[in-house]
Amino acid sequence: MASNLPAPEGIEIQEQPTAGAWGEWNPTEDSVRPVRGKHRVAKQRGGLARSSTVLGVGVIAAVGAGGIATAQDRPQVAISMPSLPDLVSGDKSHQDDGGSGSEAGAAGGRTGIMTQQSAHGADAGEVLRNRILQQAESQQDAAGAKGRAEAEQAAQQAAAQEAKDKLEVARKAAEEARAQAEAKAAEEAAEKVAEKAAADQAEQERQAKPAGSFSLPTSAYTLTSHYGDSGSMWSSGHHTGLDFAAPTGTPAKAVAGGKITSAGWSGAYGYRIVLELPDGTEVWYCHLSSMSVTSGSVGAGETIGRVGATGNVTGPHLHLEVRKGGSTMDPLAWLNSKGLSV
Repeated sequence: MASNLPAPEGIEIQEQPTAGAWGEWNPTEDSVRPVRGKHRVAKQRGGLARSSTVLGVGVIAAVGAGGIATAQDRPQVAISMPSLPDLVSGDKSHQDDGGSGSEAGAAGGRTGIMTQQSAHGADAGEVLRNRILQQAESQQDAAGAKGRAEAEQAAQQAAAQEAKDKLEVARKAAEEARAQAEAKAAEEAAEKVAEKAAADQAEQERQAKPAGSFSLPTSAYTLTSHYGDSGSMWSSGHHTGLDFAAPTGTPAKAVAGGKITSAGWSGAYGYRIVLELPDGTEVWYCHLSSMSVTSGSVGAGETIGRVGATGNVTGPHLHLEVRKGGSTMDPLAWLNSKGLSV
């Protein structure tokens, strides 16, 4: 059977004999001329290769001879089959002048190529799927790590705030404890002062109580000027009495039982009370702020007036003078002689 297919580009085919010239024709190394020049390899759309030059030559020669060659009597020509990667190309299939023969030659391998490409496509899809899953897992891990980092940061901030709050509470507690300790110390100090003052008061009152029939003239005092002190403050040039410095209003008491012979204003002595004892001794109470008893008899330790700062004075005090026969004597010595400790 004759073929009207054109010869591939770059391949010269001998003129075909008429039908019946021979029964069959097998190509040999002598009858097939070598391929000259360069052949074009076109790529099929979709990535499948249609043919190769060597395979096309064999198929076209066999079809032109009117059948498939058996090559029983002649040496066989080696026909090579390209590997799968060589058959796959970018855009068009291999084209030659005998295109029908090429398609016939490539038809046998197309199914296998598509099967392999389908397998490759499945593998590519699986790879893409695995990549998407890996990317999703990576994003999920990154989100989880970010969430854990945020949670750890929040926990650290909460712990720091809690520690700060505890420190503030401890500081306030320390301040309160210190304030309480200071208040307690001040209270204890005040109590001690009060106890000491009470003890001093009790001692002075004890001393002021009559020793037999005598009593101290006042309490809570301080001796400032003694009998015989000299200075320009006194008209006689020296002090004629004993000064008991005490707050204004402190009670002035009778040193012994007697009677009030004089009470009133007395110039530089201010308000003065004169107490006369049974033996004729006079006791003067000078610079008083007020007079409680101005006449009559009184007993030892009885309040007859109040300490003040009237007359010629520099501050509140009781000026006590002891006179006998019109002459002054030392009040401290006289009080001591009566058993009183001043």
